[in-house]
Amino acid sequence: MSLTRQNARDPDGFPVRGLAVTYGDRQRLERHTHPWAQLVYAASGVMRVSTPAAAWLVPPTRAIWVPGGTPHEIEMRGRVAMRTLYLAPPDPDPRLQACRAIEVAPLLRELILHIVRLERLEAGRADHDRLEALLLDLLAAGETAPLQLPLPGDARARGLAERILGDPGAAASLEVLAATSGASLRTQQRLFQAETGLSLEAWRARARMQQAVVSLSAGASVTQTALDAGYQSPSAFIAAFKRAFGVTPARFRAN
Repeated sequence: MSLTRQNARDPDGFPVRGLAVTYGDRQRLERHTHPWAQLVYAASGVMRVSTPAAAWLVPPTRAIWVPGGTPHEIEMRGRVAMRTLYLAPPDPDPRLQACRAIEVAPLLRELILHIVRLERLEAGRADHDRLEALLLDLLAAGETAPLQLPLPGDARARGLAERILGDPGAAASLEVLAATSGASLRTQQRLFQAETGLSLEAWRARARMQQAVVSLSAGASVTQTALDAGYQSPSAFIAAFKRAFGVTPARFRAN
């Protein structure tokens, strides 16, 4: 069955809908679910998107693909101009069956904004069918950005994870943070390794890299980005960033 025929099952005849909403800092969309898939994108501002399994810190150069039926919540960091799309469930495609962060290239960005301005695509209209097909092709083929952070399920570990995500660059040691989480540092280290596949130290480092991507995307200098991500030494930050992403922060920002 083609994507167009599958999407035409939408009872209202609109396989893609667009929504433009502006939110204030720290506004939150509590955990919810809906049958339609969602492309969560912000033309400006930063969002934190979380599912029961993972969290992403999303700058305007990225979007999060959330398949239909996936519980998720969204928190705004600063003023956020959300431009999101809802899509009727497409044919099974391994690239669209799980949540992932997608690089938003200029063509995809303009297509998202265009569909949002239209408000919806109407099934059976040739021009709208072409837009839908292009959108699905770009999403399925889009490069996956390395921004996913697995979340632990244990309540004690989840509490510590939320604390770190709230301020990834905080100077407090893991021992100090663990002391307020209801479990010892050793217990937290065991929980994080077992439930996320990462050591607690590596998990915090990845959270800091998420923050670094957001700061760089907002135009911050490498030095300021290093401080935002909890590094006192820009050289140590540059080395850590290159290990994580394969390029220097300056090269990443230029892309």
